[in-house]
Amino acid sequence: CELAPKWAREAAPEIVGASSHGPVALVFGNETAGLSNEEVALCRLPVMIPANPGYSSLNLAAAVQVMCYELRLAALDPGAPPAPENPPANAEEIRHFYAHLEAAVMQSGFLDPAHPKRLMPRLRRLFDRISLERDEVSLLRGMLKAFMKPGNKVD
Repeated sequence: CELAPKWAREAAPEIVGASSHGPVALVFGNETAGLSNEEVALCRLPVMIPANPGYSSLNLAAAVQVMCYELRLAALDPGAPPAPENPPANAEEIRHFYAHLEAAVMQSGFLDPAHPKRLMPRLRRLFDRISLERDEVSLLRGMLKAFMKPGNKVD
């Protein structure tokens, strides 16, 4: 995703809330190169850990410790906001939605074949910002399916 990263302390309550609907993965990059752009694009919530500007990189073990500490604080906070009522869409549902969306914009002619790599990252950023819920993904895919039926023309 190309969302603005959140600080670990700010992101922790959101991660704890999402975990009430199922497993949540924390993805850490290696100490040398971090995560590739392709790997980051699959993440739902990029997180930054505040560090000394003179040495801004933490080793993997330290990063894991800091995140676990922040998650524990968030889980124990009695004033934390309640978990979201509707479960967020999981990575597989989001991946299928983006594939469906790309097929629909290609079929419609909206995707410029001369610049196919420009549109989809912009659409991903748009949908990633709103953290789609499972039922919203289902609704959007139903709309895409209807738009793609032969004879359905949208002007």
